[in-house]
Amino acid sequence: MPQFNRSFACVASLVAGLAAFSVGCASTQTKTSAVVTKDQQAAMTPDSVLADLKAGNKRFVAGKTVGYDLRGQVKATAGGQFPKAIVLSCLDSRVPPEMVFDQGIGDIFVGRVAGNFENVDMLGSMEFGTAAAGSKLIVVLGHGACGAVKGAIDDVKLGNLTPTLANINVNTAGVSGERSSSNTALVDKVIEDNVRQTVADITARSEVLAGLVRDGKLKVVGAVYNMETGKVDWLD
Repeated sequence: MPQFNRSFACVASLVAGLAAFSVGCASTQTKTSAVVTKDQQAAMTPDSVLADLKAGNKRFVAGKTVGYDLRGQVKATAGGQFPKAIVLSCLDSRVPPEMVFDQGIGDIFVGRVAGNFENVDMLGSMEFGTAAAGSKLIVVLGHGACGAVKGAIDDVKLGNLTPTLANINVNTAGVSGERSSSNTALVDKVIEDNVRQTVADITARSEVLAGLVRDGKLKVVGAVYNMETGKVDWLD
C-alpha cells in the first residue's frame, strides 16, 4: 500500500506539472503583438488616452498586466510609430513608465530627467511628439521619496547636478519643521508642487503645445507614483 501511495503521488505531481506547463504555453500563445496604428491614434482623444493609462496602472497594481509579444511588436513598429501619449518622468530606475502604465512598444514616448522638469530640449521633444507625431496626452509623472527633490531641499552641490536641481523650486510655506530631506511632509509637498509647476510651465513656455490644448487636441496632466504600492495618484 505505501508503494501504491508513492506511485499515486508521483503521477499526481506529473499531471500537475503538465497542467502548469500547458497554462504557461497558453499564456505565451495569447500574448499580443498588436501596436497602435495611424488610424487608431487619429481616433483617440486626450480623455480616452488618459483613461487608457489609468486602466493600465490599475492592471499593473493588480498584477494583471497585458502579455506583450515584444519581439512581435519590434517587427510591427519597425516601419513607423504612432504613440498615444508622452510621459515626462524622473530618472529613477524604480519608475519605468511603460511598465507602470502597462504599455507596449510604440505606445508612449518617454522623456526622463532627474526631477521630471521641463527645459527647452524637453519642450522641443514634446512638440515633436504631439504636433508632428500625433500624441494626445502629456503626463508629468513625479514619484514618492524623489532623490532629486530631496537634493534640492538639502541644497546639494555636485558638478552639473547643482544647476539641474535648481530647476526644482522648494517652497516651505504651510509645512512645519526644518528644511531638510528628513522632513517627509516637506518632501511630499515639494514633489507635488514640482509636478504642478511643470504641468503649468509646459504650456506657458510652448505656444505650440498651448495651441494644441486650446484646440482640444492635447491635455497636460500631472501625477505622482507611489513607490510602495505602484499606484499612480492623479493630480487635479
